[in-house]
Amino acid sequence: MENPTGGNELITVDILSKAGVQAGMKVADLGCGNLGYFAIPAAKMVGKDGISYAVDILKSVLEAVEGRAKMQGLSNLKTVWSNLEMLGATAIEEASLDIAFLINMIFQSDKDDIVVKEACRLVKSGGKVAVVDWLKIATPFGPPALDRSNPEDIKRFAAAAGLKLEEEFSAGPYHYGLLFSK
Repeated sequence: MENPTGGNELITVDILSKAGVQAGMKVADLGCGNLGYFAIPAAKMVGKDGISYAVDILKSVLEAVEGRAKMQGLSNLKTVWSNLEMLGATAIEEASLDIAFLINMIFQSDKDDIVVKEACRLVKSGGKVAVVDWLKIATPFGPPALDRSNPEDIKRFAAAAGLKLEEEFSAGPYHYGLLFSK
């Protein structure tokens, strides 16, 4: 996974803050990638009374994130192996999350609608789902433009899953951001 912030942790924290991450929350980075660009800063933000879940389909990725969290002394980061393209597969209690993040993950899926439904399933009423993904434009790096998701499609899938669009935002020069509430 490419960090949409180009490795700039301040922009990562801005995105987490925009979504409303606060101490004591339960959040999940769905499709976290091997560096945990969002799961690790989220663990710091939710503090010892919160939980940050790092979810991925690759066990090697989860091991890498877990190692990074341990090196930083984070005991509130939990890794979860899951196929997000299977509704109900993620072993996090249904309707328990305050915020679910889908960061640079949608473009990798052939089942965007299921991925959005799975995120919605995990978020409690009043919770949020934040999507940050590649703009459907040519860029000097990242996936081919043809593989990128259309934000209008994501909005449609989110509405069908029972989510309401709260805000659209720029997540840097190559990414769009969408914030939904349940």
